[in-house]
Amino acid sequence: MNTTKTLQKSVVATGVWLAIAGAGLHVQIANAHGNLADPPSRAALCHANQKNQNTGCGGAQYEPWSVGEAVGRFPGAGPVDGKIASGGVRGDFGALDEQAANRWHLTPVMDRNIQFDWHYEAPHVATSWEYFITKANWNPNTALSRASFDSTPFCTVDGNNQLPAKGTGTNPKHSCTLPADRSGQHVILGVWKVGDTDKAFHSVADVDIQLDGGPAPEWPRLAEISANRDLEVGDKVTARAFDANGERTSYHVSITVANAEEGIAANWAYKLARQINETHTLVRAGQMDADGNIEPVQGSNSIFAKAESGLTNYILDFEAAAGEPTTMHLHDVKPEYPIKETKAGVDFSVMTNKALTVTARLFDSNNKQVSYSRQNVNGTDPFSLNVVSAEGEHTLKVVGVDKRERVLLQQERTVQLKAAGDGSHDFKYPQSLQDYVAGTKVLQEETGEVFQCKEGGVAGWCRIYSPSANHYEPGVGSHWQDAWNKL
Repeated sequence: MNTTKTLQKSVVATGVWLAIAGAGLHVQIANAHGNLADPPSRAALCHANQKNQNTGCGGAQYEPWSVGEAVGRFPGAGPVDGKIASGGVRGDFGALDEQAANRWHLTPVMDRNIQFDWHYEAPHVATSWEYFITKANWNPNTALSRASFDSTPFCTVDGNNQLPAKGTGTNPKHSCTLPADRSGQHVILGVWKVGDTDKAFHSVADVDIQLDGGPAPEWPRLAEISANRDLEVGDKVTARAFDANGERTSYHVSITVANAEEGIAANWAYKLARQINETHTLVRAGQMDADGNIEPVQGSNSIFAKAESGLTNYILDFEAAAGEPTTMHLHDVKPEYPIKETKAGVDFSVMTNKALTVTARLFDSNNKQVSYSRQNVNGTDPFSLNVVSAEGEHTLKVVGVDKRERVLLQQERTVQLKAAGDGSHDFKYPQSLQDYVAGTKVLQEETGEVFQCKEGGVAGWCRIYSPSANHYEPGVGSHWQDAWNKL
């Protein structure tokens, strides 16, 4: 497959409204492995979300290389029916199992002699790669199952128990030939069988095989209008046309969301498809029926163009309505947090100027996740992570996403977990404030003195602290003696 030509025929968004703070979009988990890169897997297109090809993917958008790891060998074992796309192991990948004819972006395939390429995030020795394809009469509106696929692979490549090189495009591609009777929408399942674990890695790619063994179709499919994200009033969507020489502005079509109802994903996609059909005679948008008729639907639609148009591709360009930029800031992240018998509390606060869903994760030095928390923030809210880990350097990663996934903000900090106290105290005040109980000993670094929280009902006062109300701060506050004993 011609990678450049194929990937050019993708519907992408310019990422006008994707705001990024901090380092990168993905979180690398220790169990990351690999995925189909060409044609790109369903999860890989989720990861490339700035192109708006696949959205609403759950955790797959952050680590597509972890999708599809399952014990056993397909089809005798491996992912269960209905969970073939996700692998069925991690619940946050479950969104990938949604199956409908217009749910996922289709990568056009223009040559029956196809070459597969993989991205290897954490390579394992390979015994073989096998490629399965959905049957000629499969139903794209039913969940993927073994009955959806041929029972035997149409292509097998020997891995010779060799270790692939890390990355994409760093290893020989797999030359295969698609079955002669397959055309139109299909799912290809690539299975990377490894020799150093009991698992295989299953990666599905959604393709449009634009070959039928006869003359070229009257209306070749160029791209997709993916209806997977709601828009705001005032947002503008432009379908930008391209030919072999570049952009064809005369074939551009734009719409603007006029009201909240039009902003619903299925509705703006329908409006854009209708506008394309009303504007041009050589281009149509919609869903094609068995008789070749193309009509818009409320949901995802395909874009088709006759050969005489000269067009080769359409790209969706999104322009957000003007408004105040979304911001997210971390406060009170301490360079060190005490840890006692593998347990620690990492507390800080998150401030936003708009409503965001904020996720906080803490990773140890091996990139293993040791704590997780998620909550809605609109203003300033405290976070408290309950950690089970060991001493050493850790990475705090905080991600904020708005309700329509139009904005993603990420920040990270490096913190140290150190053994709590030296025998004379449990914590350095006010670290792990929420854990203070009667008898807790703290070091007040301002005075170098150790204080112990009093017994009885006043013990709760030891946990009262804020920059404007620090009356009970040991040795410093105006009423500290009501809550603390100096040792």
